[in-house]
Amino acid sequence: MKSPQDRAIVVSALKHAAPYIRLFKGKVFVLKAGGEIFADPAQTRALMEQVGILHQVGIKVVLIHGGGPQSTQLASALGVDTKFVDGRRVTDGASLDVATMVLNGQINTRVLAACRDLQIPAVGISGVDAGLIRAHRRPPVTRNGNESVDYGFVGDIDAVDADVLRKQLDNGLMPVVSPLSCDESGTLLNINADTVAAAIAAELRAEKLILATGAPGILEDITNPQSLISYIDRARLDRLRADGKLADGMLPKAAAIDAALANGVQRVHVISYKLPDSLLLEVFTNEGTGTLVVNDIEALSPAEQAGSQP
Repeated sequence: MKSPQDRAIVVSALKHAAPYIRLFKGKVFVLKAGGEIFADPAQTRALMEQVGILHQVGIKVVLIHGGGPQSTQLASALGVDTKFVDGRRVTDGASLDVATMVLNGQINTRVLAACRDLQIPAVGISGVDAGLIRAHRRPPVTRNGNESVDYGFVGDIDAVDADVLRKQLDNGLMPVVSPLSCDESGTLLNINADTVAAAIAAELRAEKLILATGAPGILEDITNPQSLISYIDRARLDRLRADGKLADGMLPKAAAIDAALANGVQRVHVISYKLPDSLLLEVFTNEGTGTLVVNDIEALSPAEQAGSQP
């Protein structure tokens, strides 16, 4: 039997969460989780337990997963070279085969299996399914004024058919999205999962886009984990990028955050999956755990900035 103190803690937590549950019930959250989370069964279960709670209190969740570490690992085992430019993977034919096996075959299925165990009614889907993501192959780009980079079978998004996801959400299902897509002729294309998450969040007019990563959030100094920025706006984020203060892996995230905010998403959160219950803390407490990114800091009330109200 719980002690009176333990019972008081439980009741207090429920009362504290109630305003957030009322606020977010029926709203759409888009969660992007990096592939490194799903390399470990315990971390996978810990994250999906939190996602299950969001689903159970009436929040409509769309989960987009990456697969970078697993793709790199399998490519190495198969003798396939891996190349990155500005934090983005260059995808030749062999690398595309690897990405397809990992994203659609390994990770998507493992996430669905975890959902089955937790009784979350999830359905796996990729950008190829039902024309969810329409894309074209990225043309070679000029970098640093003179260097031409061909990213190979990497896609740039033309459109997202949000109705494909709405039909699933309206039927009580949770879409688990692999970021693979294809062009109009059926050529498979690999798209950065952060980019896919931002585009989907914008099309669904999501209440929040949440990026779960290995970092604590966005750091003022990438060498100092204690320099976490609690909240930031697009202008300051752009200054950090211009000043070279964002590490390679954060560059595509910064671009995705900027795109989401520019296209109607009001709140983007960057959290660490390594911190226990970070997703629940970010959603159900105003203090949160990571970095909140908004269009304009001035739009946040002083109480919000102080972390004292939902």
